[in-house]
Parts: sequence; C-alpha cells; structure tokens
Amino acid sequence: MIYAQCLLCVVLMVVPRMLVAAEYFQIQVVDKESRRGIPLVELETVNQILHVTDSNGIAAINEPGLMNQEVYFFVRSHGYEYPADGFGYQGKKIKVTSGGKTVLEMKRVNLAERLYRITGQGIYRDSLLTDVAVPLTQPVLNGKVLGSDSVVNAKFHNRVYWFWGDTNRPGYPLGNFSVPGAVSDLPDQGGLPVEQGINLNYFLDENGFAKKTCDMPGPGPTWIDGLVTLQDKQGSERLFAKYVKIKGLLTTYERGLVEFNEKQKAFEKREVFDFNAPLYPEGHPVKYRMDDQDYILFGQAAPLIRVPANPDALADLKQYETYSYVKPDTAAAADWTVDRDEGGALRYQWRKNVSPLTSELEKKLIQQNKLSEQERYFQMRDIETNERIEIQNSSVAWNEYRGKWTMIGLQKYGTSVLGEIWYSEAASPLGPWKWGRKIVTHDKYSFYNPKQHPLFAREKGRLIYFEGTYTALFSGNEVKTPRYDYNQIMYQLDLSDPRLAAELFEK
Repeated sequence: MIYAQCLLCVVLMVVPRMLVAAEYFQIQVVDKESRRGIPLVELETVNQILHVTDSNGIAAINEPGLMNQEVYFFVRSHGYEYPADGFGYQGKKIKVTSGGKTVLEMKRVNLAERLYRITGQGIYRDSLLTDVAVPLTQPVLNGKVLGSDSVVNAKFHNRVYWFWGDTNRPGYPLGNFSVPGAVSDLPDQGGLPVEQGINLNYFLDENGFAKKTCDMPGPGPTWIDGLVTLQDKQGSERLFAKYVKIKGLLTTYERGLVEFNEKQKAFEKREVFDFNAPLYPEGHPVKYRMDDQDYILFGQAAPLIRVPANPDALADLKQYETYSYVKPDTAAAADWTVDRDEGGALRYQWRKNVSPLTSELEKKLIQQNKLSEQERYFQMRDIETNERIEIQNSSVAWNEYRGKWTMIGLQKYGTSVLGEIWYSEAASPLGPWKWGRKIVTHDKYSFYNPKQHPLFAREKGRLIYFEGTYTALFSGNEVKTPRYDYNQIMYQLDLSDPRLAAELFEK
C-alpha cells in the first residue's frame, strides 16, 4: 500500500511536467565544438518575438498563431556566430510543432566558453518547460533575486562565501543596496562540479529575500570589495572586506574595514579609513609571499598595493605600501617626482604615502615630460595587432598548469565600452603584463568587474573559471536582455588552446 502511494505521488509530479512539455517546441543551441548548450542566444522571429536560451542552451517556444508552421528565427549571441544566407541573414527557418525539438549549432568566436548564468530568475526556465534535467536545486528563483551586480567571494571555514552589489527583487524596482550574500559548498565537498553550476544558499530576511549583510549607517548604498580571509594570532580564520558608502552619482563619501560575523550572517564595522589616505584595500586580493613574509596584494588594474597578511595590518593604513617609481614628495600632481637610478632607469620600490600607479597617472607624467611612453608600467598590448590595451580592472591568480600568474582583465573603451575581457600572464603578480589576448567580446553590452575563481580551477589549472556582470549599464544600449541583464555569467577558459600558447606571452 505504501509503495502504491509513493508510486502515485511520482506519477502525479511527472505527468503534469510531461503535459506541459508536450505544448512546447524545444530549440537547443549548442557550441559546434564542445556540443554544450549555449546560454544567452537570442532567437527572434520576423515580427520581433524574442526568445533567449537558458543555461542549457534551450528556448521553449509556444506562440499562438506560430505553432505547426515554418517560422524563421534570427540567431545571434555575443561571441558566437551563426552562418549567413545569400542575403546576409543569420538564422534558420524551422517547422515549429508542439512537443517537437531541433538543435542548432553555433561557432564560438570567444576563446572562453560561456557556461551558465549564476544569479537571477529563470536560469533553467526553458529546460523545465521542456522537461529537461537541470543541475540546480533552485533553478528558477533563488532568494527572490532577479539581478545582482559585481561579485566578490572567498573560501572561509571550508566553504565559499559570496557577496554582491545592488540586487533586484520581484516586488519593487528598489531592492537590496547593502550587500546580499550566500554560501556554497566546494565541488569536492558536496558542491556541484563547477562546470555544471553553483548551488547558492542565500542569507535570507523575514520575507525570504536576500538579506542585507553590510548595512552600514549613512545615506546611500553600501558596497564591499577586497574580500579576504586571514588568520589571527590564535590561528582562527576571519573574513574581512573594505566597505564604501555611496551617494549621488557614484560618489564615495566614506570607506573603511568590516568583518563578517558568521553567527549573525552580517558584516560589522572595524575601522573607518582616512578618506584622504592614498593607499587602502581595493579590488580582488592576491596572497603572495615575498621578503620572507606573507602579504596580501590589492589593486584594480593590477595588484600593486601590499599589506602584511594579518588582521591588525589590514586595519592599519600606515602599513600599506605600493610598488612604484613615484616619490611621495607631495600630493600635488604637478609636483610628482619620478625616482631614477644613476643610469636614469626607473627605480621601482615599495613605497608608503603615495598613490598607486594608474594609466591616468602615467598619462599625466608623460604630459609633464617626466616619463616616456616606453617606460610606462601599463604596457599591455594585443598579441595579434600590437595595439595598446588599457585595463580597467582585473583578477589575478597563480596557475599551476602554466607556472605563471594569470590575469583576467576588463578592457576600458574596447569594442564595447566595458564589455571586452582579456587574458594575460606573467612571472610575478606584479607583472609586467606585456601581452594579452581577447577571450570574451560583447556587442554594445557591458561585462564588467571580472572575478577569476582559482578555487575552482581543474586539471591543475588547465581549465580556469571566471565570471562578470552582464549588464546594459554604461554600454549605451537601451535594449536589455530579458532575465540575463544585471546578472553574473560563468565562463571556462582552456589554457591548452594553441591560441594561448605560453610562448606568445614571452615575446
């Protein structure tokens, strides 16, 4: 009797799904090389009905008036190509029938392969509608999160802790502006294999929405970066981040240090930093040992700021140094002094009380005839064209497979304003980052604040993983991609690709 009741329950759950699936036509778009489904492929009819593939590369079609007849779909996706016909149209005519299915192939132009969307609603919507298996425990709505900006994450107490910027919700246009957070298991300790997805367990408020984890006093949003795990003198792990308070149009009016309280699932203020101090933690941190001491390196375009790797030093801006050739004579730009040795070569040293090198700073030094173009620190060039590439921000990690430090960097003012991702490598996390190759491109869309995930690297680093924020912000594009806009997308990069041969980065 009990067996019969259980069997009936299974039938009652499965049959409705089968009935729903029978109503839809399934289009799956796959990578021609890997055969994996491609997320974020736009399939648009002649009368502008838009379908976008989910993280299995599936679009579920059930459009009254267009079923059981031939329908033309334009096929397009950032970094992928579909063959054009004699008129230049990239698409295909498909007989759309209830319960039917077809597979389309696209050629990947990106070196990196798009894997899946990490955040937001409807990650596997179309798969569920067509009764296709999905890896996530919450595949269509998790923590009531519709969109999330800019991720930081770190391993803490043997799990992965994730935090984001401003986050949208279903019930109102304004959502969480004080850092939502979540936790996930490592792939070898109960978590999904990274190539399949991330099962996020959000910290929730009383309404089931991703709660505020860093609600610092004062008007405007609270954002964090520089998330890092450190050990204190007692050997206990502690999780820290830099916070900023924002007002108006992206104006920072306060910054400081916060520490995560694991019991409260919230950050607590530890220090307010001198707002005029030239050095403070920012960007994605890198742990590095030099001069017989462990340091944390910070930076936006490159990790050029260091501080001893302990909680006391992290909170003390007097212990921060930057790797630079500029003397800390004065804060006035007109009086910057470039340090040179007896032979006239730039003298790089770890220095206190001086702002870190930036591309903008070096441009000013060149204008003041204190630096030549050939002496710039920021010298990355495109391997193919030899053109200079300006990096907006980056994420750096050690890679065992290459025996080098790898950079995933966002280009400033590339083909898209903030949508082009580059790969580079160097013998040191300090660079020099001489050569780069574009690995992800976007057509008038942003993909900013990339975060490399060395925690998830596979096959000793042959396969590396990174994500970024896919958004129309700053792109000039008024047309936002449904469900995907303002969310995080994961990519995989295979370093054995001959187009990323090590010798290319050593010339």
